[in-house]
Amino acid sequence: MDKAQLILLGLPIFLFCSDLFNLFTPPPPKPQHHRPHQPPHIPHHQRPAVFIPETLDFPSQKPNSFGSIGYGNTVEINFCVSCSFKGTAVTMKKMLETAFPGLDVILANYPTPAPKRLLAKVVPVAQMGVIGMIVAGDRIFPLIGITQPPAWFNSLRANRFGSMASTWLIGNFLQSYLQSSGAFEVHCNGELVFSKLKEGRFPGEIELRDLISKTLTRPSIVAGSY
Repeated sequence: MDKAQLILLGLPIFLFCSDLFNLFTPPPPKPQHHRPHQPPHIPHHQRPAVFIPETLDFPSQKPNSFGSIGYGNTVEINFCVSCSFKGTAVTMKKMLETAFPGLDVILANYPTPAPKRLLAKVVPVAQMGVIGMIVAGDRIFPLIGITQPPAWFNSLRANRFGSMASTWLIGNFLQSYLQSSGAFEVHCNGELVFSKLKEGRFPGEIELRDLISKTLTRPSIVAGSY
């Protein structure tokens, strides 16, 4: 092998080795330029800031015009629980307690008449009896001595699921009707102030507050509260 061939073969090897060396050699660190530390410039003629406290003007709260006439007095609101009147009763309770500090407001359920309460207890029993008759009437009638079931049983049995669903819905409707009184009665110290059963409507908040105020400011009521 002559010198020209050695040079041509060695030159690529040399270049390859130099590339590998440069690849794995870390770069030299960059020179750091140190700047002299300069203190912050403070102007000589700058005056210190003076903070002046500001007073906030809040609107003055109006005093309660009813004073302390609520102490020692009781308002009872009897309402129909099954009629979903509880939200209205709670709103009236909060309003009265705010308007008359110290007033004791009691919420209670207004009971329905005794006959309606009795019928409301009978309805579920009859409801389950009819459903049981539809399901197993063909075995119940022979036990009580009826060999031929009546025609109404055959018609109910023909549409068994529809008859049971109708019985369930009608029974629930009757029970809800018998348990509801539609009452919203307000008593102040045992005296009837407002009656929804008589008026046919709910009292307004301002109306009820004025009625309670008139009742509490009577001479006998005011004298009895002290």
